[in-house]
Amino acid sequence: MNHSIYSADRSTHLKIVVVALVAGIAVAGFGISARTSSEDYTQTARVIKAGKPVAVTSSGTSMVR
Repeated sequence: MNHSIYSADRSTHLKIVVVALVAGIAVAGFGISARTSSEDYTQTARVIKAGKPVAVTSSGTSMVR
């Protein structure tokens, strides 16, 4: 058994590349299927209007200017 990647033969390198590609495709497929499973998810824009300015002091009370 060869314990170094540098001195490994061609078939060992090919096996490593194939396993890495299969694992990458599996992770990508799982991510895509998990993301598109909820069809009813929609984003809506919410408008937040600014109120009166507030200054917070160190005592914990607020003061409206």
